[in-house]
Amino acid sequence: MKTYRFYMPPISLMGRGCLKDVGEEIKALGYKKALIVTDKTLVKIGLVKKVTDILDDANISYVIFDETKPNPTVKNVEDGLKMLKGNNCDFIISIGGGSPHDCAKGIGLVATNGGSIKDYEGVNKACKPMLPLVAINTTAGTGSEVTRFAIITDEDRHVKMAIVDWHVTPLIAVNDPELMIEMPKSLTAATGMDALTHAIEAYLSTDATPVTDASALMAIELIFKYLKKAVENGNDIEAREKMAYAEYLAGVAFNNAGLGYVHAMAHQLGGFYDLPHGVCNAVLLPHVLAYNLKVVPHRFIDIAKAMGIDVQGVSTEKAGEMVIESIKALSKEIGIPSGLKELGVKEEDIRTLAENALKDACGLTNPKQATVEEIIEIYKSAF
Repeated sequence: MKTYRFYMPPISLMGRGCLKDVGEEIKALGYKKALIVTDKTLVKIGLVKKVTDILDDANISYVIFDETKPNPTVKNVEDGLKMLKGNNCDFIISIGGGSPHDCAKGIGLVATNGGSIKDYEGVNKACKPMLPLVAINTTAGTGSEVTRFAIITDEDRHVKMAIVDWHVTPLIAVNDPELMIEMPKSLTAATGMDALTHAIEAYLSTDATPVTDASALMAIELIFKYLKKAVENGNDIEAREKMAYAEYLAGVAFNNAGLGYVHAMAHQLGGFYDLPHGVCNAVLLPHVLAYNLKVVPHRFIDIAKAMGIDVQGVSTEKAGEMVIESIKALSKEIGIPSGLKELGVKEEDIRTLAENALKDACGLTNPKQATVEEIIEIYKSAF
């Protein structure tokens, strides 16, 4: 009989204004000096200062590493690690979306386990927990502040490495929707579709449980109600807050149920062409779902209901088709590109992309295991 494990951060701060509590939480745990991992944009717009002001008030020291790329690299991890060691930091704070969180996880994991971040590609390769991480989220999408996943680009191979290890689960996750007001429309749309992909792939996963199902379905419901509103009006604090809960729930779902071929394939596009992860997911999602519909059609009924689709008297096959069309319509409404060609993907690269996708750990829990030729066909259908 198969057994399951459940992972999530020990402490999660949620709701409007919850950022103010983070200083006291850190102080209570006794940490003295942080490496803050972020990017230059978040420093420039003053979001990082909101955190450092709180740290100053709590008498917690820090240094700032702001070199994180949108698709964090092995070099980012190495450079951040040098700064951490050079300044004797005893914990890490990541500020941003998935990129700073994942970069921070890479730094923290190598700090305690040694070697290179490349050594930890795959599932549960580390022996020790990473350095304590406080993940302060500024987007409603990646779920990285909740999860045991870190995605790091290996520049030499042009591949995104999936590191899946409970040792990289953050100690504290912070989801304050007031920090998300700053998000531009395009990032709101892309990260929202990333969260939707997390929820749907988790619900279709071979490792899904009633706990992950409940989280995934509520995430889908919230995203279909509030993502468009958040994109259209970034100052809609209710929409921002509901999307923050949605992405957190989706993170809980996929952190424990796993993902599927949307992510396995999207990682290759991101690694090969340095494309935005959420956009790649959004473009691929309908096409992978068409592939999976043949295997688990009954699961699409519940997804359709969560999306607000009336499926009374509708066949499972038809419900699946309605789900796929609704996702395409939502993507179009919020400005997601319609196909891979628009993103600059080249047909001659597809076989390499497909071969690498089948090596990605995220594909292990897809409802059906594919051949290289089947993955090639899915890529082609997304053109």
